[in-house]
Amino acid sequence: MSLIRFEVVDGVATLTLDYPQRKNALSTEMRVGIVAAIERIRADPDIGAVVLTGAGGDFSAGGDISAMHELTPSSVRQRLLDAHRWLEQLMNLDRPVIAAVDGAAFGAGFGLALAADFVLASDRARFCMAFARIGLAPDFGVFYTLPRVVGLQRAKEIIYSAREITANEAKALGLVLEVVPVERLLPRAREIARGLAQGSQVAFGLTKRILNRAFETDPSTLFELEADAQGVAMSTDYFREAIARFGRKEPPLLHWPAAPTED
Repeated sequence: MSLIRFEVVDGVATLTLDYPQRKNALSTEMRVGIVAAIERIRADPDIGAVVLTGAGGDFSAGGDISAMHELTPSSVRQRLLDAHRWLEQLMNLDRPVIAAVDGAAFGAGFGLALAADFVLASDRARFCMAFARIGLAPDFGVFYTLPRVVGLQRAKEIIYSAREITANEAKALGLVLEVVPVERLLPRAREIARGLAQGSQVAFGLTKRILNRAFETDPSTLFELEADAQGVAMSTDYFREAIARFGRKEPPLLHWPAAPTED
């Protein structure tokens, strides 16, 4: 049984974690399905953007706690190293990735959402770094992603307290880009994805790889990476067509749909 639903519409791939009876816990089978989905996306140039979401009213409750008693220290280490490989592929994917979070995004599920470029949340979404509740350190890339979003002191508070964070607080902290009613969550995520899917995969890929190194790279190295990236991007057919469209006074293919107005 596959625990990932995969569909492509209008150049947007939607990956749905589909294990609702366990709140989409990231079981071994679920992880295998995510790896296969990432490989399909990387191999398909017609996919321009990705939406990652969960079925049944939750994003992901995190690790499969019921199976943790079977793990040994060495197997835990290998399991995480395997996860880090595909998490890094997801974070560096040359297509925009949008996490659409409804309900619980706890523990590793929270970490998975942070691996996306943008997080959209329903108004009933809840976020929690729940690891400390069972005496564990964070995983799923959280040591890398969370401090970069909220700063070191706030990251410590979120991790140490293991408290729940509402959707609106998550937005205030910068963890979430937009909060929308639950019925608008997936349509809004796909709307943004369709607009970004018209962008240059080369430019997105180069940009993401450099941004992901920005906090630990010195200015001179970043300037070199910037110059190299621009040289590559300006050699693409996409750039030449975009310049031609500008000359013809046609709108750019890439567009970001306006955010919904708040009542």
